[in-house]
Amino acid sequence: MASEAVRKILEAEALSDKKNAEVRKKRDEIIEAASGSSSLAIQKRLSEAHSEIARLKADYDKSLNDYEKQAESECEKNINSIRQKAEKNMSSAVDEIISRFF
Repeated sequence: MASEAVRKILEAEALSDKKNAEVRKKRDEIIEAASGSSSLAIQKRLSEAHSEIARLKADYDKSLNDYEKQAESECEKNINSIRQKAEKNMSSAVDEIISRFF
């Protein structure tokens, strides 16, 4: 009878070890699946972020290009205006010098 009880205890321990191993295996599978899913989610979010960055950069580059063209045009207008005033002033100065000395 004692040997029967020992045998049942040993069987119960073996069954318990088997169940614990199955649970550990299932736990590892769940963790691995969750880890894979989170990695995919992170990769997807990174891809979306990179796409958004590229879009924002393209918008910024376009705005910068438009601003540069506008600034260049404005500078060209200012240069032309200054050039015309300088030519007018030079003509007046030459006329004044000629009238004083001749």
